[in-house]
Amino acid sequence: MERLLNVHEVAELLGTTVRFSRRLIEERRITFVKVGRHVRIPERAIEAYVAANTVEPVVLRPTGLRRAA
Repeated sequence: MERLLNVHEVAELLGTTVRFSRRLIEERRITFVKVGRHVRIPERAIEAYVAANTVEPVVLRPTGLRRAA
């Protein structure tokens, strides 16, 4: 079975505040599980969130045409 994390553990993994973790849940931007009145986040949901929000750097091609000012 996959490990379920609480909001404090998610905040620590993401390097953010607990408030941000709670906002992700409230805005339903991340998958979560309700265990009674407790909220738990599967580890794979954190991995998916990071992958979905990862921005790759733009690689610029050298033009080779430099103009003198």
